[in-house]
Amino acid sequence: MHQGRHFLQIPGPSPVPERVLRAMDMPVIDHRSVEFGELGRIVLKGSQKIFQTKGPVIIFPSSGTGAWEAAIVNTLSPGDRVLMVETGHFATLWRQMAGRFGIEVDFVPGDWRRGADPAVIEAKLAEDKARAIKAVMVVHNETSTGATSRIAEIRAAIDRTGHPALLMVDTISSLGSVDYRHDEWKVDVSVSCSQKGFMLPPGLGFNAISEKALAASKTNKMPRSYFDWEEMLKPNAKGFFPYTPATNLLYGLREAIAMLLEEGLANVFARHQRLAAATRAAVNHWGLEVLCQEPSEFSPVLTAVLMPPGHDADQFRKVVLENYNMSLGSGLSKVAGKVFRIGHLGECNALTLLGALTGVEMGLSVAGVPHRSGGVDVAMKLLEQRPQGNASPHLKVVGT
Repeated sequence: MHQGRHFLQIPGPSPVPERVLRAMDMPVIDHRSVEFGELGRIVLKGSQKIFQTKGPVIIFPSSGTGAWEAAIVNTLSPGDRVLMVETGHFATLWRQMAGRFGIEVDFVPGDWRRGADPAVIEAKLAEDKARAIKAVMVVHNETSTGATSRIAEIRAAIDRTGHPALLMVDTISSLGSVDYRHDEWKVDVSVSCSQKGFMLPPGLGFNAISEKALAASKTNKMPRSYFDWEEMLKPNAKGFFPYTPATNLLYGLREAIAMLLEEGLANVFARHQRLAAATRAAVNHWGLEVLCQEPSEFSPVLTAVLMPPGHDADQFRKVVLENYNMSLGSGLSKVAGKVFRIGHLGECNALTLLGALTGVEMGLSVAGVPHRSGGVDVAMKLLEQRPQGNASPHLKVVGT
């Protein structure tokens, strides 16, 4: 029997704040009523601010996987060719889904320790003289590895080639936690979901779409029904949906958007960067290795940690759970048993993080994993430093 609140330190679903829980604790209302139409308009408009777009954001009652599917079936046709990069487990799953729809995927191999390389994408597009590639599909923050791809640089690489391919980005674990600019970076489809930076339970999928993507949806040949953008956009104009929406999750979404905008997106992004830096400082002090090898791509959302040879990450996670009532993220597919993942996203602050890092350090000792003690102290000293204004002064947030 564990006392106290469970520490959910996986990289999603993230803990749901009390404000959001209370906001969802409402009676279900008539989803054809004036009251619901107002709720719908608020969350659709508010979601635009989080994606930093003036274009449409479509909200499906689905997981992020459903939002992946919506991106594919509304823009591509069977037999189309796309370019994707093997950044980790979730990029691989998106590739598999595309294949099931008859899409030909040029999958650039990767080592799961860095994000997508803009230079490789540029070279691939430059070689495509026939302009056969219809889309470049990239995972922004690869949740399995803790590596964040540089979407602005990828956009610039695409532009240098003059290639007309759509840019489709998975922001499932980054939106609301990592600087992301749908309009400025000229992303055509941004895919996301509710249970990460939005701090909600699973159940909502999002597509932010450009005019170019919307035009593609009018000529592509892929069958769709549930995920049809056109069928969603018509009632969305008045705040409604073509089928029964996840009403109480939308109450929670309204509150979550309010929380993000009250803090200010630039401050939200800076907070995540600061917590991530403290986590990496602790990991480095322990003598363990961060899986991501490219400093410019370190994830603000999670840190994936390699276990020393001879030590199983899942056994370590079991020790932490049983002794300290804390869940850490597991290694997935290629890195199963080799890494554990520390989530530091959503409703996470310095005290929460220090509690999590304390649990990891105690767990290392109990599990007999070689390490140098004092990692929590290193993280604490970093977090004690008062941020000078915005910790990430280069961030420019629009639409808020």
